[in-house]
Amino acid sequence: MITIHNLSKTYGAATVLKIDDLTIPEGETFGLVGNNGAGKTTLFSLMLDLIQPTTGFVEIDNIKVNESELWKSKVSAFVDDTFLIGYLTPEEYFYFVGELRGQNKNAVDQFLTPFHDFFNGEILKSGKYIRDLSKGNQKKVGIVGAIIGNPKIIILDEPFANLDPSTQIKLKNLIKELSKQDGVTFLISSHDLSHTTEVCNRIVVVNKGQVVRDIRTNPETLRDLEQYFADQVQ
Repeated sequence: MITIHNLSKTYGAATVLKIDDLTIPEGETFGLVGNNGAGKTTLFSLMLDLIQPTTGFVEIDNIKVNESELWKSKVSAFVDDTFLIGYLTPEEYFYFVGELRGQNKNAVDQFLTPFHDFFNGEILKSGKYIRDLSKGNQKKVGIVGAIIGNPKIIILDEPFANLDPSTQIKLKNLIKELSKQDGVTFLISSHDLSHTTEVCNRIVVVNKGQVVRDIRTNPETLRDLEQYFADQVQ
């Protein structure tokens, strides 16, 4: 379970995030939506202890993320291409991530077998370094790398961006399948309201760093979200 209490991040006179209380239970598929600058990536960065909070804290299974590293073995993420290692081939990167998570090369190779269709024959054995792949293929490497080792919490920032329509569908099916596994929690930030409402059972909307909507996904959620954002431009 992820617990947020009195969490804020301020840069100078600007408060970019302020969330009093938020709880994400184990096994939830949690969607985070909002316009650019709403605070989505800041929230994920605080959850991953990439930046320090101005006030408050994030706890994962009752462990404050900025006070201990014990939570790291159960959490993985792909936020942006800084999580990749550009001078490695995809295979080298997957083996590196696998080693960090206690997986030997054989285990990683077996893990990768079902993803050949997702990779569309363009990533494994391509002879390319990650830095030379297209943005979409880099995204695929980051996403698959994030699920090596069966992490219990998977954080993905804008996972559908830069992916072609066929791969977006494959990714949605992958998220749905993994979320069925016992205790796996997904946190997904996206500008794509349709994809997010399709795969997430809860949607939180942030605006100017604050939670303005917290919705259990239902058949009307997409229409309600589209109307909310349409109202913001009037």
